[in-house]
Amino acid sequence: MTKTIDYFFSIGSPWAYLGLDTLVDLAAKHEARITPYLTTIIEENGGIFSRNRPEVRRAYGTRDLRRWAGVRGKTLLLDDRPALGDPTPASLLVVAAFFDGHDWIALTRALQHAFWAQARDIGRPDIAEAVADAAGFDGKALGLRQADDDVRAKWDADRAQATRRGVFGFPTYILEDELYWGQDTLAFLERHLAGDKP
Repeated sequence: MTKTIDYFFSIGSPWAYLGLDTLVDLAAKHEARITPYLTTIIEENGGIFSRNRPEVRRAYGTRDLRRWAGVRGKTLLLDDRPALGDPTPASLLVVAAFFDGHDWIALTRALQHAFWAQARDIGRPDIAEAVADAAGFDGKALGLRQADDDVRAKWDADRAQATRRGVFGFPTYILEDELYWGQDTLAFLERHLAGDKP
């Protein structure tokens, strides 16, 4: 039976950006399906936005991001970033792509790369749609889908699902009700996929 990884993430999470390709590779290796759940930090479950953390913890987080970017071989622009808008609305493009049978992973990859490797303001609809176009999607059509009932309903349901299942930060992977928080837990997820359930 095909295993399903429930993948909870935010477009604006640098950690989700760093771990995406490794997750996709693991799923392919173990013939598992990835089901996306897009949301924002679940503060009621203990999630803390970076801006609300003490400076010493934010400084450490930045150093750790740089370390992991090197490990994952990804470009991550953290210094001298221009003021960017909220990337969260771009999540709705991914939800629309998922519903319409498009490659939502490729779209996620393109949007996160634009935001984290190029410091492009994907919070602006015109830029998010242009990124989608460049990745081979119809950005305008996806943009128009953002207001549709099914897309909005999934956005709301994903947050409710995350809250109910104990998600607080991103990325979070759930396999057979076992929760793994953070892209640094992908090794544990791989062991689970191989049959070594905790």
